[in-house]
Amino acid sequence: MQRKKDPIRILAIPGSLRKKSYNKSLLIEAAELAPEGVSISVFETLDEVPVFNEDVADVKSPSGVVELRRALVQSDGLLIATPEYNQAVPGVVKNMIDWLSIGGPDEGLEGKPVAVTGVTTGPWGTRLAQTMLRQMLASTQAVLLPDPTLFLRNAESLFDGDGNLVDATTRQRVGELVSALASWIQLLNPPTAVMASLNSDNSRQVLVPS
Repeated sequence: MQRKKDPIRILAIPGSLRKKSYNKSLLIEAAELAPEGVSISVFETLDEVPVFNEDVADVKSPSGVVELRRALVQSDGLLIATPEYNQAVPGVVKNMIDWLSIGGPDEGLEGKPVAVTGVTTGPWGTRLAQTMLRQMLASTQAVLLPDPTLFLRNAESLFDGDGNLVDATTRQRVGELVSALASWIQLLNPPTAVMASLNSDNSRQVLVPS
């Protein structure tokens, strides 16, 4: 009997602490739109991650940070949805990145496949916030999905009163983003059998994805 493949696990983090955050709703919809073989879990305790303090970090990681790192380690990739406040990412997003930029070799963002999106009630679609977030992620050596990009504006026209994403075009684009991230993860993390073949004594050629 052929062994069933493990699903691709994506951790989705909304960059807003509001209970009815549009960005949280966006990620919940992304989980529902994920293709077969892809599992998305939405991280809901970002409010328990304290303000970054290196003195504290040097002694012991707070419990909220431990939970964040554990969720990241258990995932194959990361999807962040950020709002835009005052033409920038919210403080909680910057704070999260600061905590994930330190720690053990398997606890941070280095080498982690990441996709970025965001939705706002304004007309700019989080373009400035996403640009800033990409810059921060690049500094941590996360591996950013280059395309497609998804900037969502005028949130009230995309979601109903219960937070459901009802705009058909946007639903399609969200599904495409999730599929692209899954493919990105597979490209960066080939199956174990393939890696074993490439690293075997009989294989002297180094293959680099083009």
